[in-house]
Amino acid sequence: MPPAQEHSLQQDLDLITRITDRFASLREAEKRVATLIFEDIDFVISSNITRIAERAGVSEASVTRFSKAAGCTNVRELKLELAQSLVVGRRFIEEVYEEDSIGAVYEVAKQTLDLNRQLIEAADLEGALDLLDGARQILIFGAGGGSTALAQELQFRLMRFGYAVSAYHQALLPRMAAATLDGGDVVVALSSTGHTPEINDAVRLARRNGANTIGLTATGSPLVDHLDILLPIATRESDFVYHPSSSRYAMLAAIDVLAMGLALRHRSRSRDKLRRLKLALDAHRGGPERQPLGD
Repeated sequence: MPPAQEHSLQQDLDLITRITDRFASLREAEKRVATLIFEDIDFVISSNITRIAERAGVSEASVTRFSKAAGCTNVRELKLELAQSLVVGRRFIEEVYEEDSIGAVYEVAKQTLDLNRQLIEAADLEGALDLLDGARQILIFGAGGGSTALAQELQFRLMRFGYAVSAYHQALLPRMAAATLDGGDVVVALSSTGHTPEINDAVRLARRNGANTIGLTATGSPLVDHLDILLPIATRESDFVYHPSSSRYAMLAAIDVLAMGLALRHRSRSRDKLRRLKLALDAHRGGPERQPLGD
């Protein structure tokens, strides 16, 4: 890679990443400044070069050299970029310790489910079921790690009951599918934040073409403006950044509520399709009678 292009790619990285990547190649005095940043970023942001040098135990010239080694023109720019690094959240820079990782996972799941049960009980669930049950076809839009997997989960759940349903999660596919829709079609958008441009644009286009839209997303998010029915999703994100996003629990529970609601509307038909599905699976895989459907 040409040096100019490599330099440009490095500048696209945030300052904390650049310092981490270059730490091994720094001089000993410069490593002391880097270590001070990792240990007390607030002090470095709020202090002048003299105080930074004294605290790190180096000369002011070493602080200046470190700034340039980190890709900044001077100490002032270094402090500015450090402040910008905090915009994404202090929890992604400073370590937070969690004593019981197993207990934390289950406790967050429980708290998230309890909170979202109250939200979905107050939402227009029957209205959403009416739209889905009467749809000519159901399209599910999701993007990112969680919503991509859950879009397919909702597709698999509704497919079992005979609904014409498909999931779209590649960047342009939701937009392409939305352009083909008409009245009688229903889009279900999955977005825990409601800020993903590709999903919001596709849902807006689908609605403009006459499709009804349902969203599992955050109350007050931009996506809500393009929905006929909102099924609100609230997350309980903690400062322990290693914990998986709790929004998955809330969204999966809402998907189960929708699937069960549709199944109960047509009990005889649903039971018959599930029986046929179970027979087809058991004939293929064998095993005990109480295995989950479609594991």
